[in-house]
Amino acid sequence: MLKFIKGNLEQIEGVEIYPIISLLIFFFFFAGLFFWVFTAKKAHITKVSNIPLEDNTINTNNE
Repeated sequence: MLKFIKGNLEQIEGVEIYPIISLLIFFFFFAGLFFWVFTAKKAHITKVSNIPLEDNTINTNNE
């Protein structure tokens, strides 16, 4: 299977740029996420972490 894909990709000019672009997107996304996590305000993190514990749901059952 890999031999079939590799054979087709060898015939495309400039195909080597796609793995580089995908690696850069992956790296910058997680670097940005890492930066955001360490610079986020504690009050915001506390507020967001308590959302699942709040009981502000609307009961739609007709019981």
